[in-house]
Amino acid sequence: MSIEDRAKAAAKNIEGKAQEALGNITGDPEDKAKGKAKQAESEVSHGIEDVKDSVKEKID
Repeated sequence: MSIEDRAKAAAKNIEGKAQEALGNITGDPEDKAKGKAKQAESEVSHGIEDVKDSVKEKID
């Protein structure tokens, strides 16, 4: 996984955590849900890139 892709995924995770926290503070369930979705998207991105890295290592 490129450093740029990892940084984007990390930023998405931080953004999701912030949005979820805002939802907790304001009591807005939509913000909580959107924040959790962003965090899940970040985890999926990391997983996909980890698989790509693993395949690349096996090929090399």
